[in-house]
Amino acid sequence: MELVPNYYQGRVALNVLAGSVDNAKDIYKAADGHVVCGVLTKNYPDNDSCIEDLKKYKAAVSNAISVGLGAGDPNQSKMVSEVSKVIQPQHVNQVFTGVGYSRAQLGQNETIINGLVSPTGKTGYVNIATGPLSSKEMTAEIPVTTAIALLKDMGGSSFKFFPMNGLSHKEEYAYIAKACADNNFSLEPTGGIDLDNFEAILDIALKAGVSMILPHVYSSIIDKATGLTRPEDVARLFEIVKKKLD
Repeated sequence: MELVPNYYQGRVALNVLAGSVDNAKDIYKAADGHVVCGVLTKNYPDNDSCIEDLKKYKAAVSNAISVGLGAGDPNQSKMVSEVSKVIQPQHVNQVFTGVGYSRAQLGQNETIINGLVSPTGKTGYVNIATGPLSSKEMTAEIPVTTAIALLKDMGGSSFKFFPMNGLSHKEEYAYIAKACADNNFSLEPTGGIDLDNFEAILDIALKAGVSMILPHVYSSIIDKATGLTRPEDVARLFEIVKKKLD
C-alpha cells in the first residue's frame, strides 16, 4: 500500500469525500488515482468501527485514504490520530495542536499530515487556536511563516487553510500560497470550493509556486439525495487540473 498520495505531475491531487466504498472506487477511477478519498471519523461512534470500515476503503483504493475530522471538529483530533496509527493512510487531517501526536502515532514520516489554521481577516496572519481547548479561547493570531515553522517542528507536511469560504479570503490565501512556496511546504485550500471557483483557487497556488497542492472539494459536489460524491464532478475537477499542468 502506498503511503504518499499520487499527485498529478507531482504537484496536484484532489481531496474529496467518499460516501461508501463503491463511491470511493468511482472517485478514484474518475481522478485516475490522483485523489485521496476522505472518510470522516465523526461519522463513527468509536475507533474500532471506524478502523473496521477504513480497512475496506483502504483495500478498495490502494490506500488513497484521507482520515478526516468532520468540518474541522477539534474534538475528533485524538480519534483521528489513533485510527491513523492502525490504518497508516496516505493522508491525515489534523487541527494545529494535534499534528505532533498524529506523527508520533504514525511512527513514520511518509504520510501527509496537514495542520488546520483559520483566516483572521489580516493578510499575513493565521489563527492557530484550532485544538479542542484552544478553539474555545480567543484566537491566537501569528505570522504565516511562524505557523509553517511550528508545523514543520511538529512533523506536519502541509497547511490546511479552513474555512476559506471560496474566494472570500483571496488576499490572505495568496499570501499563504507564496509563503508555502518560499518555505517548501504543501498547501490544502479548504472550504467553499466548487466547480466554479476551483480553477481560480488552484491557479493562485500554482502561480505562487507551491510545490504540492491538495484542494479539498466537499459538499459542493455531493449529491444531496444519496450523500455520495458525484464521480462526474470529480472528473471535471481533474480535467481542470490536467489543463493547468499539461
